[in-house]
Amino acid sequence: MPAPYNSIMEQILVIGSVALDTIASSFGYSKEILGGSATYFSISASFFAPVNLVATVGMDFPEGHKKTIRSFGVDLEGLETKEGKTFRWKGSYVKDMNCAETIETQLNVFAEFKPCLPKGYENSKYIFLANIDPDLQIFILKRFAGKRFIGCDSMNHWIKNKNRPLKNMIKRTSIIFLNDLEAKMLSGESNVLKAGKYLLSLGPRFAVVKRGEYGAILFSKNFTFIVPAYLLEEVKDPTGAGDAFAGGFMGYLAKTDKINDKNTKDALLWGSVMASFTVQDFSINRFLKISRKDIKERYRDFRRLTEV
Repeated sequence: MPAPYNSIMEQILVIGSVALDTIASSFGYSKEILGGSATYFSISASFFAPVNLVATVGMDFPEGHKKTIRSFGVDLEGLETKEGKTFRWKGSYVKDMNCAETIETQLNVFAEFKPCLPKGYENSKYIFLANIDPDLQIFILKRFAGKRFIGCDSMNHWIKNKNRPLKNMIKRTSIIFLNDLEAKMLSGESNVLKAGKYLLSLGPRFAVVKRGEYGAILFSKNFTFIVPAYLLEEVKDPTGAGDAFAGGFMGYLAKTDKINDKNTKDALLWGSVMASFTVQDFSINRFLKISRKDIKERYRDFRRLTEV
């Protein structure tokens, strides 16, 4: 788990979901395990910089899960507990490890999620808007003034049903993270390079297209940078890999606090490394067994594998 941070290090704010997941894959079945976009992002980012988390859970959310998230140094003052049940998602990777089959979604208290930012959270320089309603993302962004580095994620549901608010939100951000199918759907392009360029045309400085086992592509007006996925012999649970990727990416940028071509390219590598740890076990269990030293060793190994 992460060691204490330097007190002057820039903070990251993540707003998204904390959930209870039930996952089936060829490696087993896990019921009501810790999940949610904000959970995976915050724990991944916590290995690089301090993280403040804003989300909502029900009265049934286990205190043990809160303790687990806090053990990574994540601040949970913004985690609201409301009357009702916690957001639940049930999915299966039995047929295809690259694509989750959604069996059941219960939004519960998350359906009425209205983020309340504790005092001090608004000072966060790095902000990640996880996969939530674009109208809600825009509402959140209006709370922030001054120079911020803002990342966002979305999904096919919002692309189809709230296309205009989504595009209005994207133009307010610094970077967008989408998988290749989402990028193609939003852009109307069948080619991933054209899709990436389209994302940039919406306004963000950078765009990342995640391609699962095929790696990721970072787009900017100055360059296009491609990395493969870190090679693994075994993938047990891909849930949360994209959020962990974004957490590693933005966590590294917050740690360096320098947004330039070199650091964003490095961030793509760090994000890939964090995603590779996520998929090696169910839930966030793999993160419970690693240290910053393990992450650095895998990063160095990754660089050796990708160097010419």
